[in-house]
Amino acid sequence: MQPEKFYYDNKIVRNFGIATVIWGIIGMLVGLIIAIQLYQPAMNMHNQYTSFGRVRPLHTNAVIFAFVGNAIFMGVYYSLQRLMKARMFSDVLSKIHFWGWQLIIVSAVITLPLGITTSHEYAELEWPIDILITIIWVVFGINMFGTIIKRRERHIYVAIWFYIATFVTIAVLHIVNSLEIPVSFTKSYMVFAGVQDALVQWWYGHNAVAFFLTTPYLGMMYYFLPKMANRPIYSYKLSILHFWALIFIYIWAGPHHLLYSTLPGWAQSLGVVFSIMLIAPSWGGMINGLLTLRGAWDKVRDDVILKFMVVGLTAYGMATFEGPMLSLKQVNAIGHFTDWIIAHVHVGALGWNGFLTFAILYWLIPRIYKTELYSKKMASFHFWIGTLGILFYAIPMYWSGFTQGLMWKEFTPEGILKYPNFLETTMRIIPMHVMRSVGGALYLSGVIVMAVNLYKTAVRGKLVADEAAEAMPLEKLRPEASNERWHRRLERKPVLFLVASLVVILIGTFIELMPTLTISSNIPTIASVKPYTPLELQGRDIYIREGCVNCHSQTIRPFRSETERYGEYSKAGEFVYDHPFLWGSKRTGPDLQREGGKYGDSWHFNHLMDPRLMSPGSIMPEYSWLIKQKLDTNTTAVKIRAMQTLGVPYPAGYDKIANRDLDKQAKGIADNLAKDKIKVKSNKEIIAIIAYLQRLGTDIKANKTANN
Repeated sequence: MQPEKFYYDNKIVRNFGIATVIWGIIGMLVGLIIAIQLYQPAMNMHNQYTSFGRVRPLHTNAVIFAFVGNAIFMGVYYSLQRLMKARMFSDVLSKIHFWGWQLIIVSAVITLPLGITTSHEYAELEWPIDILITIIWVVFGINMFGTIIKRRERHIYVAIWFYIATFVTIAVLHIVNSLEIPVSFTKSYMVFAGVQDALVQWWYGHNAVAFFLTTPYLGMMYYFLPKMANRPIYSYKLSILHFWALIFIYIWAGPHHLLYSTLPGWAQSLGVVFSIMLIAPSWGGMINGLLTLRGAWDKVRDDVILKFMVVGLTAYGMATFEGPMLSLKQVNAIGHFTDWIIAHVHVGALGWNGFLTFAILYWLIPRIYKTELYSKKMASFHFWIGTLGILFYAIPMYWSGFTQGLMWKEFTPEGILKYPNFLETTMRIIPMHVMRSVGGALYLSGVIVMAVNLYKTAVRGKLVADEAAEAMPLEKLRPEASNERWHRRLERKPVLFLVASLVVILIGTFIELMPTLTISSNIPTIASVKPYTPLELQGRDIYIREGCVNCHSQTIRPFRSETERYGEYSKAGEFVYDHPFLWGSKRTGPDLQREGGKYGDSWHFNHLMDPRLMSPGSIMPEYSWLIKQKLDTNTTAVKIRAMQTLGVPYPAGYDKIANRDLDKQAKGIADNLAKDKIKVKSNKEIIAIIAYLQRLGTDIKANKTANN
């Protein structure tokens, strides 16, 4: 049998590499801007398209799906071809995948600043883009599995296990979390409401971190680290335990984002238990990676690429230890909603994802250009300034988070809140936010240095677009030996491996989601809770458009400190008409769940026009455009019909008369403002958002009044 000659496709690897660097710089620059906005409101530029609420999701999408996403595809396309000893299944599919993914990212760059958002964290893109994501993900899957099927290597290496699990799990997560009813080409309502929507969102949100930011990077670690160190992976058996335990346990952990919420207690407890269990497989992967360097630590001293890998693996270990610790209820009670979570996330993102990406770029680009890295000194500078950037970022955010969590809960000896004004906490942590932005600037400067270094490396070499290779054709599968281990046999059957991975992740999914989604007793109704009026519904959509949920929560936990500060703790039945839920994950500003009736209409008007007028020292952006922009009432009828489809009990035919009620309520608010010498037409957007804010929590107050 003669070896077959073929060519690896390095051009697609190069393309994804370039996109990784470009989008990384853009995403991190946007992140630096929003970091500065949190202590310099003027950085919002008095412009709706650059305000924090709209730009913050642009940053998260850019770094997760643009920077990390392109890095994943770069690493997969390079390693998969060499592990399978085959060119990618289809050059055409590779090109469709690349350009389709860039189109998705550009769509996000356009739509998010325009306020076109679902508000679901890490899944803000609206339904047309969701469909495009699905199509491109399927293209990627066909290309990947087509390559595996036409392989010349029988054995499917560890890295590919993680690639397969990533593909199948992200597909499930994306489809379920994107179940929505379109209202228009740019607007939809989530199928699930309130508690159910929160559970689905954080099942998705946590596992997007698991299966987009973690498992594909573990796959790349298993391929690139042994190559860089010129050592075999430490333990094959540990890799088996690591893989199956990780994908089984991770899928259960989402509810730890919803502790002390109105999610059923059994679901919260499941999330805590499986989060603690996650330490074992996560650290198993870290240990397997670090011990691969046994006998090669002298190389780490001299090789900057291995330095990036070691710090990246260490950051992964720190983040995957801290995550389970934060899921403990006693710790979560202090850390949730604070900057502590921001620090935790960025240790993983900057250290694990960032440094691993940089190491792969430094190792891979010279090889596909058949040259040496332009400057090892520049790479070393990047390593040290990047490490300093992580420290300057994370330490102030930990400090800030501890400060927030403790100040919010502190009482005087007389038993009253020591810091009743939320703004006192905001002012106290501003120096930490300044330091955080310094860390971000240091980290970004390192990435720019890397971009220059890689560009000069590419210029001095020449891309080997089609790299020649040869391998023996795949032999006919022999009968399996009776003493051969089950996993060894499974590794030869990629489709069966995919099915097994799917079954493993669906077990936790069904057990965790189905009871809450199908058993109505999990979410008891409250008679006084009524659907939003047409004006309030329109105002809620404006609230979502402006990204207010990025800074304000709408769920009050059953702590004395929160009920003293905000009012009665939240009940599951309050949210049955909330499509989507708006509980939030960060309190940059106070909770708004009991905001209704707390202040007059004029207070809200002035607060939106100039927050510092009503709250001196506030870092909230102004929303002056709301008084200029006319409310689009042409959408009212279709929104009411969509809500009726979702089970919201508006009367039959109400869509035809909804604008009549809207106009009446809007005129009432405009008249109230006129009494305080504020002249504004009743057809402006600010009237609608005031109506929504004044509605929050009033149903519960009405229920208490009725019971008394």
